[in-house]
Amino acid sequence: MRKISIGVIALMLMASCVSKKKYVALEHENGEIKSQLTKTTVEKEELEAKFSEIQARVDAYNSKINSLTEENDSKLVAVGDVAVISNDTKKSMRETLKHVDPAKLSEAKTLKDSMNLAVSYNLQKSLDSSSLNEDEDIAIDINETVVMISISDKMLFNTASYRVSSKANGILQKLADVINSEPSIEVMVEGHTDSRSISTVNIKDNWDLSVLRATSVVRKLQDDYNVAPEKMIAAGRSSYHPLAENDSNENRAKNRRTRIVILPNINKFFALMSSNE
Repeated sequence: MRKISIGVIALMLMASCVSKKKYVALEHENGEIKSQLTKTTVEKEELEAKFSEIQARVDAYNSKINSLTEENDSKLVAVGDVAVISNDTKKSMRETLKHVDPAKLSEAKTLKDSMNLAVSYNLQKSLDSSSLNEDEDIAIDINETVVMISISDKMLFNTASYRVSSKANGILQKLADVINSEPSIEVMVEGHTDSRSISTVNIKDNWDLSVLRATSVVRKLQDDYNVAPEKMIAAGRSSYHPLAENDSNENRAKNRRTRIVILPNINKFFALMSSNE
């Protein structure tokens, strides 16, 4: 009986030893699993941080690309020696060219040619609606992006005078209508004389006369017809830019003139034109 009890106790002790070893092994395995889990968690957090960093860089790059696209749209491009325009302006210009005579458009070989056609088309529309070109004493010439309106001095002044006469009211009203219809343009008023010399109390020579006539027209446009003064330039050319030789009364009459030079700001011109389409 005693032997049996001893045997039973021995078996219990052996079973206890085996269970303890398994327990220790399981504890060790559990520790490793926890350690691996902790390592995996750390790696996951590191990966998430790296991913966030990469995403931030991608977002920054996308933002940079978008800003560059917007910047390129407004980036200025030189068009020969005539003007500087933006890509946005070129888009508006292409819309205008859809209305231009295909035969004329086919002759445009460069961006400069296309710009000239587009500006000329829109300025001509303004002039056509003004009835300015119905008078034989007014000559209108569109040279690339510049419109030149030449008005005989007999329409504006008395002989050798720089005071604008009342008979000029009609033509100045029409001129003001054209200028005021297009906010993007500037206007240079040029006085021109013939070659005959002049000297009075108020007028020293033809330089004086040509400049005084230009400033008189500018003041009249500002005071009576509400043309913004910041849009205008007054200039005098004396007799040094004649249309014809000063060898006859007829030719001298041609040279006595006031020239209105309309100078569009190309980017503003197309931006305003685009907003009106």
